[in-house]
Amino acid sequence: MKQILFAGVIGLFLTLIGTPLLIKLLARKGYGQYIRDDGPREHHAKRGTPTMGGIAFILATIAAYFLSKLITGYPPTFSGLLVLGLMAGMGLVGFLDDYIKIVKRRSLGLRAKAKMAGQLIVGIGFAVLSLQFADNRGNTPASTKLSFITDFGWTIGPVLFVVWALFMILAMSNGVNLTDGLDGLATGASVLVFGAYTFIGVWQFQESCANALTLTNPGACYEVRDPLDLAVVSAALMGACLGFLWWNTSPAKIFMGDTGSLALGGVLAGLAICSRTELLLAILGGLFVLITMSVVIQVGSFRMTGKRVFRMAPLQHHFELKGWSEVLIVVRFWIIQGICVIVGLGLFYAGWAADK
Repeated sequence: MKQILFAGVIGLFLTLIGTPLLIKLLARKGYGQYIRDDGPREHHAKRGTPTMGGIAFILATIAAYFLSKLITGYPPTFSGLLVLGLMAGMGLVGFLDDYIKIVKRRSLGLRAKAKMAGQLIVGIGFAVLSLQFADNRGNTPASTKLSFITDFGWTIGPVLFVVWALFMILAMSNGVNLTDGLDGLATGASVLVFGAYTFIGVWQFQESCANALTLTNPGACYEVRDPLDLAVVSAALMGACLGFLWWNTSPAKIFMGDTGSLALGGVLAGLAICSRTELLLAILGGLFVLITMSVVIQVGSFRMTGKRVFRMAPLQHHFELKGWSEVLIVVRFWIIQGICVIVGLGLFYAGWAADK
C-alpha cells in the first residue's frame, strides 16, 4: 500500500512545482490558446493563455509511478504499463493537435482523419496487447467478456473486444475533451474518478481470487490481473491532476489542451477495461457522459428539426449564456460528478455485498 501513497504524493509534488516551469516555457515560446470567435465572449480574455498543460501531469504521472516502484522495490506490471502507455499515446495525438493549432494560429489542429487515425492506432495497440501477458492464473490485463462491476455474460471474442475497447477509448477521450471548456472543470472531475479507481483497485486486491484461501467468502472475489498496480496508477493520476488543478483553476494560468484531455479520457477507459468495470465507467464518469450527450442532442435536434435544445453546446456553455458565472458552473458540475462517483462506488460495493 505504500506505493499508492508514494505515487499520489510524488504526482502532486511534481505538478505543483513543475507546472509553473512549464507555464514559463510555453509563454516564452508563445504557445498560447486560440479562442473560437463563436464561443462565449468571456472566453476571449483567455486568448494567449499557455496550453498543452497536459504535458505536466502526463510526465508527472509516469515519473510518480516509476519512482514509487523504485522506492518500495515492487516491479511494474503489464497492466500498469499498458494503461500508462495508452495515456502517453493519446497524449501524443493531442500534443500534435495542439501544436498545429498554435503554429497555424487556428482553432482546428490535426485534420479529422489524421486525428482519428492516431487515436485508432493507439487504441488498437492497447486493445491487442491487453489480451496478452497472462499471469499464472491465466488472467490477462483485459478480458474478452463485458463487465460492469466484474465480468459477466459470454465471451465476445478478440475482434469484437478490440472494437468495444476502441469505442470506450474514443468515447471517453472525446468526452473529457468536450468537458474541458471551463477552467478546472475537466481536471477536477477527473480527480474524483481517479480517486474512485484508487479505491476500486485496493478493494479488488484485498478481495482477489488469488487470495481465495484467506477470504471469508471465496465466491465474492475478483479475477483482475494487477488490481493493486491499477490503484498505484490511479493514485499517481489523482495526485498529478490535483497539483495541476492548482494552476488550472479559475482564472487558469494554463490549459491542459487536447494533450491532456485525450490522455485523461484514454487512461480512464484503460483503467475501466483492466479493472473489469467497463460499464460502471459510464456512471463513475457521469459528468463526461452528460456533457457528451448534450452535444449529441444538440446536433441531432438541429439536423432533424432545425432547432437547438440548448443555447450552446457542450452543456457548460449553455449555462454560461444563461448568465451563470464560470466558477459557479464548475463547482456545481463538480458536485454532479461527485454524486456520480458516490453512486458508482455504491453500486460497486452493493455488487460485492450481494455475492456475499
